[in-house]
Amino acid sequence: MEMLIKGYLSGFFPMADPESGALEWHCPDPRAILEFEALHVSESLARTIRGDRFEIRTDTCFDAVVAACGEPAAGRTSTWIDARIAQGCNELHRMGLAHSVEAWLEGRLVGGLYGVRLGGAFFGESMFSRPAIGGRDASKVCLVWLVEHLQSIGASLLDVQYLTQHLQRLGVREISTEDYEVRLQEAVELECVW
Repeated sequence: MEMLIKGYLSGFFPMADPESGALEWHCPDPRAILEFEALHVSESLARTIRGDRFEIRTDTCFDAVVAACGEPAAGRTSTWIDARIAQGCNELHRMGLAHSVEAWLEGRLVGGLYGVRLGGAFFGESMFSRPAIGGRDASKVCLVWLVEHLQSIGASLLDVQYLTQHLQRLGVREISTEDYEVRLQEAVELECVW
């Protein structure tokens, strides 16, 4: 666990290569982050949030969220979340350093996200939703909850690692490694309680 924590503190995170099975450390340049005030909530997402469709919980089924994030999905038959990644994250969760945000509908987990938190830095690892069972936009609702929660506890950095079109529509942008390292060091020094 010490090496895993040191990796995050240094701006690195592990991913398993789905083809070779090799565990690789990544440190993208540029780095994708979501500034809290830049979060873009579409009108349809705002309606979903106002409608209180989902019950949002945190840390009630962390292992299940990680497992769901690692399941095959539309357009993706393999994943970087293998048993080693899941085990490491689950151990960090038991140490109080990794957290899940979960969307529940009628007693069923329909979406969520998880990540690692060190001080005031949250390293978003993965998110999922299950539209077939009512979870459309569930992961986005969890992201909005996460941003509001991080603001409320005094966190300052939400690292989402890589920029995708989906994340860009939500307000994620890229910054240089140099800027990221400064932001990271400032954030991990903060004392924040989940």
